[in-house]
Parts: sequence; C-alpha cells; structure tokens
Amino acid sequence: MSRITTALRLLFRANPVGIAFLLIAGRSWAGTRSFFMSFFLRAPGLQLGPGCRVIGARHISFGRGVFAARNLWLEAVTRYRSQNFHPEITIGDYVRFSDGVHISAISSVTVGNNALFGSKIYVSDHNHGVYRGECQSRPEEPPAHRVLGGGGAVVIGENVWIGDNVAIVGPATIGNGAIVGANSVVRGSVPANTIVTGIPARPVKVFNPSTGVWDKV
Repeated sequence: MSRITTALRLLFRANPVGIAFLLIAGRSWAGTRSFFMSFFLRAPGLQLGPGCRVIGARHISFGRGVFAARNLWLEAVTRYRSQNFHPEITIGDYVRFSDGVHISAISSVTVGNNALFGSKIYVSDHNHGVYRGECQSRPEEPPAHRVLGGGGAVVIGENVWIGDNVAIVGPATIGNGAIVGANSVVRGSVPANTIVTGIPARPVKVFNPSTGVWDKV
C-alpha cells in the first residue's frame, strides 16, 4: 500500500490535479484490460499499455510476464486479399516492448525469453511483393495489391536487445545475447553475443567470455 501511496503522491506533485486524475483513470483502464487479455490469451502477468493491438490471437502465444509500454501492433496475418496463411508468433517469458513496436507474420516469428525491444521497431517475415526468384512483382502493380511473401522465418534469441528504429525482415536469426544497434536493418544471421549496427547490420563487437570484455571486430 505504501508503494501505491508514494506513486500517487509523486503523480499529483508532478501534474495538475485534473491531469493526474486522467492519468490514474487511464492506468486503471489499462490494468483492467491487461487483466482480461492475460486471462483470455493464457498469458500470466501480461501487461499491455494504451494503444496495444493483438490481431490473430489464435495464432499468437505469450510466455509469462510480457510487458508492452504502448502502441504494440502484434499481428498474425491469416488472410490478405486472396491469400490464406497459417502464421505462428511466439513471445517468450519476460519480453519487454517499448513504444510503437510492430510485429507481423504470415509464417513464423519467434521471440526468446527476456528480449528487450526499443521504440519504433519493425519485425516481419514477409514483404509486399516478391523480388527474388520466379514470378517477381512488377512495378506497375500497386504495392497494396502485390502478394505477401518473399521473406522467411524470424527467430530472435534469448536476452537480445534491439535498439530504436530497427527493421528486421526475414529470413533472419538473431543469436542469444546479441545486441542490434539503433537504426539498423537486419536480414540473415546475427551470431550470438555479438553487437551489430548499420544498413545492412554488420558485427562491430563480440563478447569475450574469458576477459568479460566486448572486443572490436
């Protein structure tokens, strides 16, 4: 109870009374919504902030204690125009999402335990259109009318930290303990315990367990 009292005192100290009451109402609604979402999604301890959307929930599984600050857009796409899909999105235990993370799958996206996502991150296992191999999309075709495809499965390992404004497009595998620097684009493989940055993302440091130091590549 003392924690709640302290939090309320700080809230009213930092804001006008009217704003403080609006913030309390918003947080109360978010807590109630999270409670029911946690129950129906069988996701113990799930916390979803304002503006979070979970679409295609029959194809999405959550571990324990998942937290999303606000505006998480999590979508398992089952149908797009004339295409039908059987997607699977798996979110591990204690994954943390900052603001505005968008994860979309038509096949498979997996996020390991204790992964940390910054803000404005995009993760997808597909594109609007196909640009490799046979039957590629043509430029005169409106992008919204192009088939979804041309990607591959995305696997994000445990204890991975993904910085702000990162784009991850499958096929992509990010090993355990890796760090993806802000504003990077990832496609392909990121080794475990490695820091990558850039477009496309390239290794810049690797953790040395014998010295406890991140060595430059």
